[in-house]
Amino acid sequence: MRIFIAGASGAIGGQLVTRLVARGHAVIGMTRSAAKVSALRESGADPVVVDALDPDAVADAVAKAEPEVIVHQLSALSGPSSMRRVKQMAAATNRLRTEGTDHLLAAARAIGVRAFVAQSNALWMERTGGPVADESGRIEPHPPADAEAAVAALRHVEDGVIGITWADGIVLRYGSFYGPGTSLSSAPDAVMTRQIRERKFPIVGDGGGVWSLVHIADAASATVAAIERGRPGIYHVADDDPAPVRVWLPYLARTLGAKPPRRVPAWLARLLAGQGAVDMMTKARGISTGKAKRELAWTPRYPSWRAGFTQGLS
Repeated sequence: MRIFIAGASGAIGGQLVTRLVARGHAVIGMTRSAAKVSALRESGADPVVVDALDPDAVADAVAKAEPEVIVHQLSALSGPSSMRRVKQMAAATNRLRTEGTDHLLAAARAIGVRAFVAQSNALWMERTGGPVADESGRIEPHPPADAEAAVAALRHVEDGVIGITWADGIVLRYGSFYGPGTSLSSAPDAVMTRQIRERKFPIVGDGGGVWSLVHIADAASATVAAIERGRPGIYHVADDDPAPVRVWLPYLARTLGAKPPRRVPAWLARLLAGQGAVDMMTKARGISTGKAKRELAWTPRYPSWRAGFTQGLS
C-alpha cells in the first residue's frame, strides 16, 4: 500500500517507517523539519516537509502522495522539560490534535483513502470503574481544569476519526511509551530518565494511579498490524502488566541505578505541578489489550515493563 505518515520523524514514526518499508509498503513521511529529511530518506521513505497547521499545504501534500492509508502520529512532546517548555509543547500538541487532525481528515476525504489511523493516549481514561479499562471506556469527561485542553484535544481526535463514514477510522490508545527515541530510554538526554536519576519524578500521594506502559517497538508493531488488518474502532496498545506508579517507578529507578523516588504529598504536588499531574499519579486507570491481540494477531515483545525496563531501554 501507499501509506502517508504524518509525524514520521517522531519516536514512533521512525519505527513505523522502517517496519512498513521492510514489509513492502511505499511510505511517504511527513515532517515539519527540513533537517530530518535525510534520515527519512535513508529509512526508505519519500519525505515531505509540511506544516501540519497549514490546511492548504497538508491538502497539497496528501493529494500529491495519493496514499491509501493516512497515519496520524503528530505531537510536539519532545525536547527540554522546563515548566515553560512543557506548557509550550502541550499547547502545540493540542493544536496538532485538533486543527492538525481536521486538516488531515479533510485531505484524506478529498482523495478517498481506505483507512485513517490516529494516535490517542490512555492516561486520561475515565476515572470511574475498575483499575483497568477496555475499549468501551471513554476519555475522562470531567478532567481537572488544568488538563481540560489536553483531554479535549484527545477527545477531538477520537470523535473525529471514529465518526468518519467514508473510510475505516481507527484510533490507537497507546500506553505510556518507553525505549529508544522516547523520554524514557538509556540516552543521556532522555528527559524522564534524567528526572528519575535526579529524583525529580516523585511518587505523588499514595502513588495509586495505574499506568499501562508499552515499549516503542511494540507500539509500532501494533500500529503496523492495525494498518494492515484493523477494523474501524478503538484499539488499546500496551503491555500486559498495568501497575500503580508506586510499584513501577521504584523498580525503574533501581534499573537505572538511581536512588528511590521521593514521596511528595498530593497537596504539595498540586501547588508545584497542578491538579492534572496529581490526577495522573493518583487516579489514572490502565488499559486491557485483549481486542488488539484477538483482532490484530498482535503480541508484544515485552509483555511486562519489568523485562522491558531491564532489556529494552537502549
